[in-house]
Amino acid sequence: MAQETSIPGLYVHIPFCASRCGYCDFFSVTDMGLMAGFMLALVGEIDACRGEFREFDTVYLGGGTPSLLPLQQLERIMDRIRRVFRILPGAEITIEINPADWRRDELFAVRELGINRISIGIQSFDEKELALLGRRHGREQALRTLEDAAASGFDNLGLDLIYGLPGQEFRQWQASLVQALAFEPAHVSCYELELKPRTPLGRRYEQGEFPVRTEATQRDFFMKTSEFLEGSGYIHYEVSSFARGMGMASRHNQKYWDHTPYLGLGPSAHSFRDGRRWWNHESIGDYIRDLENGKRPVSGREELTAEQLALEALFLGLRTSRGIHLGQYRSRYGIDLMAEKGPLLKDLGRAGLIDIERDSIRPTRTGMAVADSLALL
Repeated sequence: MAQETSIPGLYVHIPFCASRCGYCDFFSVTDMGLMAGFMLALVGEIDACRGEFREFDTVYLGGGTPSLLPLQQLERIMDRIRRVFRILPGAEITIEINPADWRRDELFAVRELGINRISIGIQSFDEKELALLGRRHGREQALRTLEDAAASGFDNLGLDLIYGLPGQEFRQWQASLVQALAFEPAHVSCYELELKPRTPLGRRYEQGEFPVRTEATQRDFFMKTSEFLEGSGYIHYEVSSFARGMGMASRHNQKYWDHTPYLGLGPSAHSFRDGRRWWNHESIGDYIRDLENGKRPVSGREELTAEQLALEALFLGLRTSRGIHLGQYRSRYGIDLMAEKGPLLKDLGRAGLIDIERDSIRPTRTGMAVADSLALL
């Protein structure tokens, strides 16, 4: 495998939420009394990584709900990061926020900290849908936050939206898309609702409260969403991601899709470098305890084989419009895809799932709709 030379990205997990949404299975807690101990531990983890990673060209503060942090604590995190690591000029620095957490003056202050991209968890502009999802904001709060974000100078603005809710019709989903595009966001993420077993909505689904969603319905939503957003000038560059030009695509998230190294800080955060992946405790108590004892808060690690890396690259590459560059794939992973899977790839091309060009294979819109299946080729 060729040595990775791309500049790493930094992810910081802020594990606090005011309340748990009914669909979410990311690690978070609602006990704000743990904030002070978490902050001390996070600063300690940043210091412990000194020398392992020297510089970053993307920083992403996710969660949880990073916008629950007092601004002084956010400033403390950014200051410590800059003291320990080199953040390159022109770096993309993103923070996820919840509507209504910050007023316009606070958003101005966030920009002053060097944060130049915000991702707002809107999810829907429909009051009933927001209530079903367990969101703590309403339509008017979402609209006001979008207005405040634009007024405070954030031109790299991303919105997260969720479709495929129980009983939802496409016209309802399209109404949220239309409302979102009224603000001309640089980026739109459209996620299909996943009813995971350990979430409240997932348990309600398992108990038969919601009807079973057919694959045909799911695919129809996906295809129409892609057609609508591309028709509105957006590039569908990854299964769930749309950008108003590739210059507005998430630079940080793209690192996860092409095996660029990244460092994850905070409880449950994952890291990757040189074929190794490791992850932190999914517990604030264990996270704090390890750092208080001078230990790295690592819960587990794995060394990926060349075969595993190649399979991941295939899976992730076929989820993006860029697809897979055959020469680069062969050089990096030692596999000639056309030699090994040529007949199957040609069958997929005839089925309209991929486009085969001289140097690359790319999923079509139809192929993106079944990207997980494509990766099993």
